Amino acid sequence: MGEFELIRHYFAAASCAQAGEGVALGIGDDCALLQVPAGEQLAISTDTLVAGVHFPEPADPFLLAQRTLGVSVSDLAAMGAVPIGFTLALTLPAAQPDWLQDFARGLDQMAQRCAIRLIGGDTTRGPLSLTVTVFGRVPAGLALTRTGAQVGDLLCVGGELGDAAGALPLVLGQQQAEAAVSEPLLSRYWSPVPQLELGVVLRGKATAALDISDGLLADCGHIAAASGVALLIEQSQIPLSAALVAFAGEAAALQCALSGGDDYRLAFTLPAQYLTDLQQAGWPVRVIGRVAAGEGVTLLDAQGLSVPLLRSGYQHFGSASD
Repeated sequence: MGEFELIRHYFAAASCAQAGEGVALGIGDDCALLQVPAGEQLAISTDTLVAGVHFPEPADPFLLAQRTLGVSVSDLAAMGAVPIGFTLALTLPAAQPDWLQDFARGLDQMAQRCAIRLIGGDTTRGPLSLTVTVFGRVPAGLALTRTGAQVGDLLCVGGELGDAAGALPLVLGQQQAEAAVSEPLLSRYWSPVPQLELGVVLRGKATAALDISDGLLADCGHIAAASGVALLIEQSQIPLSAALVAFAGEAAALQCALSGGDDYRLAFTLPAQYLTDLQQAGWPVRVIGRVAAGEGVTLLDAQGLSVPLLRSGYQHFGSASD
């Protein structure tokens, strides 16, 4: 099967590749054309997932597709953007029909869940890797960025942390657990759901935000550096799921939450005046610390004393504790 036949058969006919809001021209020409309303800006982000680095090989193609798109769309959520479309550059060792069919099905399912359209891409032969570029729209001046945290703000996250990192022994087949424990952990690893609605609600409220991909400590460090402030995290306030604690134990679960990565929850700084209304409206806003004068990230124990940071998060190049 040739490249163009592969694209037409498995991707161009998918539900997520059909015309939709914001997409003036999709798959089938040299470029896609996007239509952004007046007064809005285009948000763009690119992610690459490589076999053996970001996911184990072999991997279930249906789940791999869901993970690939979910982690990419999460960047739009972090900016408070509404999804428009995405491109997929797919490098494959071989064109296997069963693999492609399952991958396309998983991609379409996650795309519909995120209300985002497939608008183009490329296929080539080589070691398995996937590159997704996502496009979204956000009102001018309202995009969430990492640069606005203010002293006195609350430091918040959008829910329980550490499940995806805790699932790694299950993903790699190193351990097993009963379904009530394993299924929610594996779901958080393979099918991360971007917090798009929360990102939109935080426009004009959160002073800084990002999605947690490399670990809470490491990613909070990005906010601290960009905003020129210090972030103080209370260890006792880190939200952990019952499944993660049951599987890994309290201490290991906490380490997963602090530095494991792959959460794709939002972390953000928030003036205290907005907290009650957000929580009463049912939004998953959990306060884990505060913004202070200074620099860097400090983890505090129950007595308010600094806890040594042995590992902050994942890095592709260099030490994870840098």
